[in-house]
Amino acid sequence: MVGSLTLLNEAWYTQYDRSPFHTFDDAGEWAQMDKAGHFFSAYTLGRWGHRALARCGSSERRSILLGGSLGLVFLSGVEVLDGTSSGWGFSWSDMAANTLGAGLFMGQQALWREQRITAKFSARTTPFASQRPDLLGEGLGERILKDYNGQTIWLSANINAFGDTRFPDWLNVAMGYGAEDMLSAFPADGDERARQIYIAPDVDLTRIKSGSKLMRTVLFVLNGIKVPLPGMEVRSNGRVLFHGVVF
Repeated sequence: MVGSLTLLNEAWYTQYDRSPFHTFDDAGEWAQMDKAGHFFSAYTLGRWGHRALARCGSSERRSILLGGSLGLVFLSGVEVLDGTSSGWGFSWSDMAANTLGAGLFMGQQALWREQRITAKFSARTTPFASQRPDLLGEGLGERILKDYNGQTIWLSANINAFGDTRFPDWLNVAMGYGAEDMLSAFPADGDERARQIYIAPDVDLTRIKSGSKLMRTVLFVLNGIKVPLPGMEVRSNGRVLFHGVVF
């Protein structure tokens, strides 16, 4: 973590003016898609941290407290860097999203010893990035990270884990959140941005049986990505759409 934050500081923050530590209210930016990203990142890093400590022989309690809080600790370090940069600031809404993400993982692990609800991510390319490549990314990698128009953050719940054993134990129901038509952080004149709620089936890849340790590790990592399947979209402007594939 120290090494990663040091590299991040050298690669990014040293390019901008520094300032005394300060806060910044960005709660209204990007229809809160960046907050959803913080939530997903804190959850995912906590999931990885817990598994790493558990595999090294730590007790479940220590794995939850230390490993599960990995994302919250790391992203708090990023917020401190933001707080000393003149172009940004320490964001309390970011910290709230980080805390919720870590809390979702740690709470479930402490209560159920498993993740019945998983935070997942999906992204697709959109025509909006080409209109603002400086802000939304130029290449594919940048667009996946920067173009909030194409991102969806999901909560994927396992049906079997909640007591309905009529369905396969790998089958999930997922609800996703996204937003579209955003060319700037805050709404502008003529902005037709709309929030999106998705409902779609999903697959819990960690519940697929495999005798291979390598395959189980691959499935564990890939389980942070929503499996493309048919679904329904409801937009804040009243439109209801059905998709052959939702991703």
